[in-house]
Amino acid sequence: MHIREMLEEREKTLLSPYASYSCDAVREREEVPCDIRPAYQRDRDRIIHSKAFRRLKDKTQVFLVAEGDHYRNRLTHTLEVAQLARTIAKSLRLNEELTEAIGYGHDLGHTPFGHSGEDALDQALTEYGTGHRFRHYMQSVRVVEKLEKEGRGLNLTWAVRDGIKNHGTSGRPSTLEGKVVRLCDKIAYVNHDIDDAIRGGVLTEAELPREYTDILGHTVRDRLNALIHDIITNSQDKPDIIQSPHMAEAMTGLRTFMFERVYRSPLVKAEESKAKNMLRNLFDYYIRYWQTLPSEYVIMITEGQVPKEIVVCDYIAGMTDHYSMTKFEELFVPKSWNR
Repeated sequence: MHIREMLEEREKTLLSPYASYSCDAVREREEVPCDIRPAYQRDRDRIIHSKAFRRLKDKTQVFLVAEGDHYRNRLTHTLEVAQLARTIAKSLRLNEELTEAIGYGHDLGHTPFGHSGEDALDQALTEYGTGHRFRHYMQSVRVVEKLEKEGRGLNLTWAVRDGIKNHGTSGRPSTLEGKVVRLCDKIAYVNHDIDDAIRGGVLTEAELPREYTDILGHTVRDRLNALIHDIITNSQDKPDIIQSPHMAEAMTGLRTFMFERVYRSPLVKAEESKAKNMLRNLFDYYIRYWQTLPSEYVIMITEGQVPKEIVVCDYIAGMTDHYSMTKFEELFVPKSWNR
């Protein structure tokens, strides 16, 4: 018996009856199973070793011009989501490796400059009349299905792709592991964005509404602890992932406060229009001169019959903040006469 088979048998003994078992994993393209790693562990490893995952370290989370080494970026956000989700999954005897894979993969399709970049590409697709919308969760699925490995994709299991696709607010994951990640994404960004906002001088802990912090806690640590315990307590041995109503309402209220006070604040939004204009200029340029795209993207248009607007989105969404600025300078900023 292979090590993988032994691990799969152990799952049947240890995991909850509501968990996703590795032996039931399904891939779009059949492949020879690994002799050591169960399917979801293999998916997790593929995501971690992907180019898109490495690029997350240079993509903005919230603060576009954060000065300091301790602000979150898209990669540290991803790591925090995966860690919170694994803690809950382990306590509920769910499949930790499936949970981690979804957590690590959920933001692979995110643009440079956070949600401002997402808005810029969505607006461009709309104005060009493509009939498509840009949504980072759908782009994350496209990354793992079509863009990684020179167009071959990562051939991830259905459960991982379902969790990635449905991690947004309106998503409906089909597995409990996916539901855990969906909640942990919100728990992570609300709390670490509070931490970053306090560090950036946008607000203070005392300014957070007491009607929410009296329920959730008065420090980031206390809030995380309360939210995680609440989910575990209410979901134990149940076929669903559940928050108690008062905790869910408090978290939603705090999230609404963050949108009003932080995400739309002048300090955070100060550079957003510049980022949007920069990405839009790059989009318009590559629509006109799509032959100058890297060869793998040109092939997608000429041989894959993919609309050039979608391919240009693929290219720009995959850029890091710094790379997009470098390309903009290269294409639109005159070179200095002083050599």
